[in-house]
Amino acid sequence: MYRFALEYLTAWKSKPNRKPLLIRGARQVGKTYLVRFFAEEYFDQMLEINLERNPEIASLFTAKDPRKIVQLLELQYNITIRPGVTLLFLDEIQAVPELFASLRYFYEELPELHVIAAGSLVEFALEEPSFSMPVGRIEYLHLGPMQLEEFLLAAGKDKLVTFLNEYSSGDSIPEPLHNLLMDQLRTFLVTGGMPEAVAVYLNSHSWQDCESTKHSLIATFQDDFNKYGKRVKHQRLQRLFKKIPLLVGSKFKYVNVDRNERSADLAKALNLLFRARVASPVYHSSCSGIPLGAAMNTKKFKVLFLDVGLMSTATGLNLLDFEKAEDVMRVNAGAICEEFIGQHLLFSQQPYCEPEVCYWLREKKNSSAEVDYVISEGALIVPIEVKAGKSGTLKSLHLFLREKHRSFGVRFNSHTPSVLESQTALPGGPNIPYRLLSLPLYMAGQVRRLIRQDTDLVR
Repeated sequence: MYRFALEYLTAWKSKPNRKPLLIRGARQVGKTYLVRFFAEEYFDQMLEINLERNPEIASLFTAKDPRKIVQLLELQYNITIRPGVTLLFLDEIQAVPELFASLRYFYEELPELHVIAAGSLVEFALEEPSFSMPVGRIEYLHLGPMQLEEFLLAAGKDKLVTFLNEYSSGDSIPEPLHNLLMDQLRTFLVTGGMPEAVAVYLNSHSWQDCESTKHSLIATFQDDFNKYGKRVKHQRLQRLFKKIPLLVGSKFKYVNVDRNERSADLAKALNLLFRARVASPVYHSSCSGIPLGAAMNTKKFKVLFLDVGLMSTATGLNLLDFEKAEDVMRVNAGAICEEFIGQHLLFSQQPYCEPEVCYWLREKKNSSAEVDYVISEGALIVPIEVKAGKSGTLKSLHLFLREKHRSFGVRFNSHTPSVLESQTALPGGPNIPYRLLSLPLYMAGQVRRLIRQDTDLVR
């Protein structure tokens, strides 16, 4: 299955100032598969070492001379390692965190050798007090679940992906094509973007097999809790893990998880799930300037689950629920669609960027408001709503545009695309013109490109 991250890997391969690359992401999102696919396409040979299964191999890396390390690896595996020909892949590197230090020596003394490391619990290794990351000596690639376009490619729907990639703001979409894309979206909302679940469904076309796979994946994440060390009780992690899919789309309150637990204890456990990338925070930002993260309030946040397909399974939804619904936006009170959009926005920037997305919240008596997501594109701050209904009902988005003196917003729904030119105003104040780009849900992966394109058109 093709992953868009492969394009970044191919560019990395040819960089003159290339550094060892560390791929970060949750378990089962396809890190190992991606590297194997990359090696098969662009290298004659790959030496793959799984350090979780073979931690004793770490003893070969104790020398600070990378050429000596290579010689020992050649003896151990009876191969010849040649720069430019061989890819050295250190999988599950978090199992032996001292190996991170060795990566700097490859960059400084043997940069011609391509080295990739990957790990699913890397953040746990990074927080150890005795650990020191070789800052400036490695680079990162953040990998999440598959996007809708990647799912379509895996399903052989190449022409649909080409259509999405070539769609321009203001173009119309014929109703039959729109309906076809909405059908593909419904399928993706159930399968999700975990590569194993996608592969099982596409190979068997059996929803039962796909559900069985997703249940196994959920069990795998729960089994992983014993790898989180003695930081928190497993029961607390289990409780949070099961609750998060039910809380997507609303402000996170610890009391909604367990009234009998201390917030501080639940916060510690939740932070571990964030570090394992099993869930992701969506922090409130005042959105007064760039970068949005500079004005985050970490005490006010929403939570995204790892994957929309796993969320569907965890909440007991199946394809029939989406097909019976008059509007897919109404399923599970819209939380599934908000997860889908958030999941795509989270990984919508370049792969080397830390996954991040914000939202905006105003808590005032008789004047509260909430915008589902806010992103920045260049110097532009863009509010994004995931809402059914007419544009006139977007009161929170209008309030955001007025208060932040912004003139552009995005709304996702289940209808064909449209552009609205209108005005909004503070009570007693002047009218402020704004432009609302309304996009169908299946355009989530195109939103940054369309924002750039649309705002360029009106300049």
